[in-house]
Amino acid sequence: MMGFYKGIKVLTGNANRKLAKDICDKMGIDLLDCDVTTFSDGEINVEINETVRGCDVFIIQPTHSPVNDNLMETLILIDACKRASAGRINAVIPYYGYARQDRKTRAREPITAKLVANLLEKAGADRVVTMDLHAGQIQGYFDIPVDHLSAIPVLADYFKDKIDENSTVVSPDLGGVTRARNFANKLNLPIAIIEKRRPRPNVSEVMNVIGDIKGKTCILVDDIIDTAGTICQAAKTLKEMGAKEVYGCASHGVLSGPAIERLLDSDLKEFVITDSIPLPDLPEIRDKIKVVSVAEMFAKALSIISNNESISKIFD
Repeated sequence: MMGFYKGIKVLTGNANRKLAKDICDKMGIDLLDCDVTTFSDGEINVEINETVRGCDVFIIQPTHSPVNDNLMETLILIDACKRASAGRINAVIPYYGYARQDRKTRAREPITAKLVANLLEKAGADRVVTMDLHAGQIQGYFDIPVDHLSAIPVLADYFKDKIDENSTVVSPDLGGVTRARNFANKLNLPIAIIEKRRPRPNVSEVMNVIGDIKGKTCILVDDIIDTAGTICQAAKTLKEMGAKEVYGCASHGVLSGPAIERLLDSDLKEFVITDSIPLPDLPEIRDKIKVVSVAEMFAKALSIISNNESISKIFD
């Protein structure tokens, strides 16, 4: 008996089965037997082939592209578990899709991040576990507990052997300063900031670099890399201003459109992402784009949550 439930059950849809399997391996349990298929008309069908009655159920499903299919799978999995009398339903969403639509910036614009929160609650989720939301305030969109993990320690650990006293952490924009500071604190490094403006979505223009980067090894830190325009332009600017080498890292590699091609042709020596979103298995990208796993961190989080212990143990 774990906590007040009959044990942990972990299941997943089709979004990132490898991450779900890796988390289960770290926890020493098997992934629940569950089939998520699609009818000929596109409707999603879920069949859970084991009992979940009274269990602490964790549904691991990032909502990356195809975002609407993955989101719908998540909602149907939650509903299926609720109707199967699960004790508690935890939606584990390593990458929370629609997080960038978190506020109104123009007239008649939706706040879709809030809509997704409403859908998850209405479907029957009792808790959400996620990582590096684009805006931390999204936690407040929920009326259920939200455990917000961070990939910063995992990413920083990767760079421990690649830095020296002549290294600097760089935030690609003013909004990411706190993230860059947290990353820099893990490695005891100074930070620099790129000041930029964005004339339209997915297009950015570097304006100025605040801080000393000349002759230094720079590490650009971001949360989401989508089309990779910002980080590639930032790397080019840093090199032009005298940086010795430029690395890049991010919590979530959305990598849509021309992103991979841009990264391969960029001034970045390496670009590091987590496995919150699966990376295409292409031989040509292995030397430039590296993946670090967050499976162990999520495995610890799920065990702590199921035992009704403090999640702050992970941050400590």
